[in-house]
Amino acid sequence: MDLSKDDVFKIINLIEESGYEDVRLEIGEFKLHVQKHAAGGPVVELAGNREAPPARPAPGPVNPAASPAASAPAPAVPDGAVVVRAPMLGTFYRAPSPGEKPFVEVGAKVKPDDTVCLVEVMKLFNSIKAGAAGTVHQILAENATMVEHGQPLMVIRPE
Repeated sequence: MDLSKDDVFKIINLIEESGYEDVRLEIGEFKLHVQKHAAGGPVVELAGNREAPPARPAPGPVNPAASPAASAPAPAVPDGAVVVRAPMLGTFYRAPSPGEKPFVEVGAKVKPDDTVCLVEVMKLFNSIKAGAAGTVHQILAENATMVEHGQPLMVIRPE
């Protein structure tokens, strides 16, 4: 059974509206684990077959300890660079709202607490911080596309 991105979001919304704190759902090879009040915010883990956004291969199992986005080629990361990763499954946005200027561009100087993008999940927008002072070297995710937990979003060269 193949589920689309919309099907996954509908399932997550139903779980969010339920009274359950921890839900595991398995439909054939599709596996979903949602914890509503985990330390650091909601945790959503997804594994199995589902419709992938264009230009991205279908994801493999999601395991925080494993190499993120194992089915995608690893980005070329300069020695000592910091990789900003998606903290959860959601939609990646480069700007605070449509039509506004992106938080950062390649070549921009950032501080550790600067917001570099947003990841939206269940209608909640999560600010993603740079995590290091430096220069944005690469932006790896496409605006308004689905990203996976642990997926590389940006590369920052520390100063």
